[in-house]
Amino acid sequence: MPTPAVNTIDAVRHQVREARRRGLSIGLVPTMGALHEGHASLFRLARAETGFVVATIFINPTQFGPNEDFSKYPRTLEADLEICGRDGVDLVFHPDPSTIYPPDFRTYVEVTQLQDFLCGASRPGHFRGVATVVLKLFNIVQPDVAYFGQKDAQQVRIIQQLAADLDVPVKIRVGAIVREPDGLALSSRNRYLDPSQRRQALALIETLREAQRRIEAGERDGRSIQRTMQARIETTPDAVLDYAAVVDANSLQPLERLHGEVLLALAVKFGGTRLIDNLLVTV
Repeated sequence: MPTPAVNTIDAVRHQVREARRRGLSIGLVPTMGALHEGHASLFRLARAETGFVVATIFINPTQFGPNEDFSKYPRTLEADLEICGRDGVDLVFHPDPSTIYPPDFRTYVEVTQLQDFLCGASRPGHFRGVATVVLKLFNIVQPDVAYFGQKDAQQVRIIQQLAADLDVPVKIRVGAIVREPDGLALSSRNRYLDPSQRRQALALIETLREAQRRIEAGERDGRSIQRTMQARIETTPDAVLDYAAVVDANSLQPLERLHGEVLLALAVKFGGTRLIDNLLVTV
């Protein structure tokens, strides 16, 4: 059965208040819809850990650049509500853009430095849009725990910093990347790939795993690892490299000498479809 959906701030706050009156903790899973098993795994995690699970389905216009795919982003609300119902969501908040950004909206949130690297370098303004909408959702729903996927590693790190810096009383939980049997990270954008691109897209996880193996075998030169990752993608048919990065998982700064928690990250375009993936390695 589909999960009930509301589209006003008052309605979602009323439902959350009622849940709190019953002594239930609140879990929040923000999404942009076009749901897949990666989202469903976060719903199940929230269901296991909290008493009342709220999912948001909102395609946030402020995180799309002028040449990005906002108008083409898949809108599959009916199917999304079925997935929410199947995997334990109690309420879906599905607002119109004018509800989140009324005509006199003036305020935006930025997490400086962390937003400037990786995806932020090639998508100016993207993380300003992400941080702003996530803080708004935190204020609207006021969850005890909020759930995000590791596939969006930079987004997760920015949201962690936002919550800490602005004293938002929410625990950030990170769910593992969910992959296809052949290793491709699940993404709402995978549906845009043609059969040839879909095969070539496996270069992302293959490149990351090869870098991981080199580190586990003792390689500590971050620049050497980065160059190898870059070369592997550049020899892949149909692939256009956005970035190959070997960075500190906390600061997101490039690492010359590997130590601590290392984030291996890739962004690659196949035609008009931009895919990201990453692995965390502890040195």
